[in-house]
Amino acid sequence: MLKVLDPDWPGEPFPDVSQALDEPNGLLAVGGCLSVERLVNAYRHGIFPWFSEDEPILWWSPAPRWVMAPRDVKISRSLGKRIRQGLFQVTHDLAFEHVMKACSELRSDQSGTWITEDMRSSYALLHRAGYAHSFECWNDGRLVGGLYGVAVGCCFFGESMFRRETDASKVAFVSACQQLERWGYRLIDCQVHTPHLESLGAKAMAREAFLLQVACLGNNEPAADAWGQIQ
Repeated sequence: MLKVLDPDWPGEPFPDVSQALDEPNGLLAVGGCLSVERLVNAYRHGIFPWFSEDEPILWWSPAPRWVMAPRDVKISRSLGKRIRQGLFQVTHDLAFEHVMKACSELRSDQSGTWITEDMRSSYALLHRAGYAHSFECWNDGRLVGGLYGVAVGCCFFGESMFRRETDASKVAFVSACQQLERWGYRLIDCQVHTPHLESLGAKAMAREAFLLQVACLGNNEPAADAWGQIQ
């Protein structure tokens, strides 16, 4: 039975992640709120919200978890050439809300979006509180790609990316990895598998190993080496 979280108690503990369902993979709890306190607590425990506009708030911690170290981003020959061409200009934290809005726009293979108005408002507050970052890709002053995510301790939890021109999201992702490494981040959570992220270097890690990493790195503490537990 899924735990129903109290919307008026943002500090209410989440159930242990071991209680997450196998099907659908990782569903842990329902309800609650999207306050900064609730969201930061969720990410500190390897949990994130993901729900459609006509659903209650759903909280997830899937297994395995797709992750990567910023230094391990893969740059293919063609992508490296694209970056060297200098067609795109990359920035960070200049257009957080614009990036979220672009990520929320319907795509050809979608019937709806999980990045609702409430999500956008809540993550904008996270950004203003210093817990979220955006990375932007521009072409001649136009926003053509980007991504955003949540930052807790030395962990960056990627949420969504978009592109309006070929390779723009990949260039933004490479730029994000390089900047996150400069800032001292050790782990990027890509959440679930996509061929796009796998091509950029994401790999599967056992959920238990991932949670151990987050428990340490989320508090800026040294973490045991779990990269040997990549699946």
